[in-house]
Amino acid sequence: MDIQNCLQEKRQSIENALVTSLPVSQPGAEIIYQAMSYTLLAGGKRLRPTLFLLALEALGQEDTKPFLPFACALEMIHTYSLIHDDLPAMDNDDWRRGLPTCHKAFGEAQAILAGDALLTYAFNKMLQLRLVVPADNLLAAIDFVASQAGLQGMIIGQVLDITKSNMLLTLPELQEINKYKTGALFAAAVLGAAYLLGADDEKKADFTVYATHLGLAFQIVDDLLDVVGDEAKMGKSPGRDDKNAKTTYPSLLGLEAAKEEAKKEAELAAKALKNWGPAAEPLRQIAIYLTDREY
Repeated sequence: MDIQNCLQEKRQSIENALVTSLPVSQPGAEIIYQAMSYTLLAGGKRLRPTLFLLALEALGQEDTKPFLPFACALEMIHTYSLIHDDLPAMDNDDWRRGLPTCHKAFGEAQAILAGDALLTYAFNKMLQLRLVVPADNLLAAIDFVASQAGLQGMIIGQVLDITKSNMLLTLPELQEINKYKTGALFAAAVLGAAYLLGADDEKKADFTVYATHLGLAFQIVDDLLDVVGDEAKMGKSPGRDDKNAKTTYPSLLGLEAAKEEAKKEAELAAKALKNWGPAAEPLRQIAIYLTDREY
C-alpha cells in the first residue's frame, strides 16, 4: 500500500465535502461566510479528518462516505483554532498556508467571529449523523470531541502554551502542553470514530495511546520545521517559536536529538496498533510518514 496515494485519496474526498459543507450566507452578513470559507478552504493536510476516516476503516467500516460531515466538523474545529492562534493576542502571525491570515484579510473582529462560527457550526455538522449511527453512539462521540476541543484538551494546551511562553520548560512539561494542544484533536479524530461505531474499551485504549504519541511526533516535527523548514513549502514564515520565546524540542534537545525523539514517538504510535489487522496499516504507516514531512 502506498501511504501517499492513500492520504491523497482521503484528502481529495475531504476537500470535495468541505466545499459544500458551509451553509448559504444570509443577506447582509456575507462577510462572515467569506471569512469562514477563506480559511477553511485554503488547503492544508486535512490530517484530522483523514485520521478519522482511516480509524473508521480500521474498525471495519468500509463505506465512510456517510461519515464525511463528521470529518468536515473536525476540520472546522481545527481551522477555528488556527484562526484564533494566528491573532495578535496569541501568536500574531501574518501568513497561513501561503495566504494572509484570516485577521489580516478580514480584520480581527471578523476573524474572531469566523473562528467562533466554525467551532459552533461543527457541532451542527456532527449531528447530521443522527440517521447514520445509534443516538447513544453519536452523543458519546460528540461529547468526547467537545471535551478534547475544550477544557480537557486543546484549550488547556493553549492556556499552558501562553502562560509558559517565556519559561524554560523541562521535557515532561513540554510534552504535557503538546499532549493537550496537538494530541487532543488527534484523539478526537480516532476516538470519535471509535465512539460512533461503538468500539470496545480495548480499542479505545489503543487509540488513546496512538493519538498521544502521534501528537507528540507531529509537534516535534512542527518544531523542527520552524527552524529548518522551507517557507515556500510551508506557506508560513519559520522562526515563529523563537520570536515568541517558546521552549521547543529543538531548543531543548538540539536538532538531532529532536529528530530521534520524533522517530521514537512515531514508532510508539505505530506500536500501539500492532495487534490490529491489515485495515489499520494506514494508521501505522502514517505515523512514520509524518516524521519525514517537509511542511
